[in-house]
Amino acid sequence: MTDLTVSRLLASVSESAPQAIDALAKLYSSQGRPVIAFGAGEPDFDTPAFITEAAKRAIDEPRNHHYSGPTGLPELRAAIAEYTSEYSGTSFSAADVAVANGGKQAIFNTLSAVLNPGDEVILPAPYWTSYPEQIKLAGGITVPVETDSESGYKTTVAQLERARTSRTKLLIFTSPSNPTGSVYTEDEIRAIGRWVTENRIWVMSDEIYHDFVYDAASFTSISRFVPRDQLIIVNGLAKSHVLTGWRLGWAISTPAVIEAVKNFQSHTTGNVSNISQRAALAALADDSDFPGQMRAVFNRRRLIAYDILQTVPGFVVPRPLGAFYIFPDVRAVLDGTLKLNGDPVTSTLQLSTLLLEEVDVAVVPGEAFGAPGHLRFSYALDDSQLVEGLERIRHFLARHF
Repeated sequence: MTDLTVSRLLASVSESAPQAIDALAKLYSSQGRPVIAFGAGEPDFDTPAFITEAAKRAIDEPRNHHYSGPTGLPELRAAIAEYTSEYSGTSFSAADVAVANGGKQAIFNTLSAVLNPGDEVILPAPYWTSYPEQIKLAGGITVPVETDSESGYKTTVAQLERARTSRTKLLIFTSPSNPTGSVYTEDEIRAIGRWVTENRIWVMSDEIYHDFVYDAASFTSISRFVPRDQLIIVNGLAKSHVLTGWRLGWAISTPAVIEAVKNFQSHTTGNVSNISQRAALAALADDSDFPGQMRAVFNRRRLIAYDILQTVPGFVVPRPLGAFYIFPDVRAVLDGTLKLNGDPVTSTLQLSTLLLEEVDVAVVPGEAFGAPGHLRFSYALDDSQLVEGLERIRHFLARHF
């Protein structure tokens, strides 16, 4: 008899935990509960007016009413190449760029372009929740490399070398990091780049948070330290220009990878919405430093969150230097003292549920990022909500510890 169930591959894929938490928080809010959500991985700003106005004009332009190429509008590819060359310090051309329907599609497209079944991908943990699922969908095998709060959640060449095998095809490298907010130094990145180069593997550099670094930290692109024929960069404007809902990202790589991505995307989604592409062109042409304006706000909130979370009983809180997340180690409060429906709380999955049910605060458990015993807080929310939510948690745990 024909099997009418969903495929084993897609049945093995779980929903994005941050999106699931955010959806549940919104449901509870719609029911009148005073939920404060730290789960969403997006800025709490609106898309700037200079971008939305460009999109409105684009709607009325007949050239945008029809199909365009699967790798993106030529003028947008050129603008992305110039933008990336400027911030990374590595020169790129339009031919190196493929535009995608968001950063997620850019990652999946390029993984699909370079992975064969059984190829291994080294993935430092904690990691963004979608990486392992996309690796699996592309036929690869995730090889996690664990880090901890003592190292600032940063991996070393020695750890990477221990994880490398004859099947290693690619390293995914992210700095600044989601979920930890860690930022690698130039020397650390140079050493990892040298290791990648010597071992002739790919590196995928996810640079979506490159605009958001704080204190004395600075962004360094690993593209400066690896050969072009081993390099993939993925990026977009979702975080820097609040285009999360507009679904536009890109990949930069070799001619062979870009050609493969073009062919793949031509049979899946085709071109990215022309309206979103015109909006992206407006974003890249702007000289008002909108990302810098957001960065100043996020920096203030970062310091507020760090100061409060340091006072929470049992929390170990590394100081984040990038992105807009803070990632405390909370294993000390998972000793069973807390109870959820009468059961001892011994995991951050249980703890995140308890916090939502008891104090109406939504956070993402570390299990979603390959780091049980941790919680991710996004500080991309209003200052008053930020303080109120963290104080709720502090007071709740202070009653028990």
